[in-house]
Amino acid sequence: MTAPFDLEETDRLLSTTRAVRRRLDLDRTVERELILDCIRLSQQAPTASNTQKWRWMVVMDADKRKALGEIYGRGKQFITQAREQLDADDSQTQRVYDSAEWLLDHIGEVPALVIPCLEGRIPDGAPNGMAAAVYGSIYPAMWSFQLALRSRGLGSTLTTIHLFFEKEVAALLEMPDDVMQVALLPVAYTKGTDFKIAKRPSPEEITSFDTWTT
Repeated sequence: MTAPFDLEETDRLLSTTRAVRRRLDLDRTVERELILDCIRLSQQAPTASNTQKWRWMVVMDADKRKALGEIYGRGKQFITQAREQLDADDSQTQRVYDSAEWLLDHIGEVPALVIPCLEGRIPDGAPNGMAAAVYGSIYPAMWSFQLALRSRGLGSTLTTIHLFFEKEVAALLEMPDDVMQVALLPVAYTKGTDFKIAKRPSPEEITSFDTWTT
């Protein structure tokens, strides 16, 4: 059977789309039309009940990016707390936290800060199934957006720290109360495109068939 896509190139895109922080090019302008192209592709992602309540807030104004970066930077405590729970010999994750701290200091300099949103909010005390449906309505679109960025020489990383200060961000960007921010994606061209496959456990170690195994 012939595959409908070039599997080698498709697999390379899927396996090398990394969370990019330090290799974001802070000096190169990102074109508005390019971001719109990636959002256009993301709109083809599946969404719960075909509701398509996606909304995207793109921050490119230098003063607003700086102000948003200052709000985001107040979340350093959360990275510090996470690092304290980490095994000292887990060097790969230590490097992730190092780059996350770098991003805290520089996120306001990233050329575009993209905030995926949904119309409506999850009610307090909502069951897990409802929350899963809500977030499941936008996370596929976010990943499609990131894959589209990667295929065009740009990078990003999914961050959520600013959500601890969501009301302040909404006030800064004049966003209505009934719009729920879901994440923040710093977007920039990358310094090089030679991203590698990350070390992960084998699928056999994390997969059960028919009956749960440990």
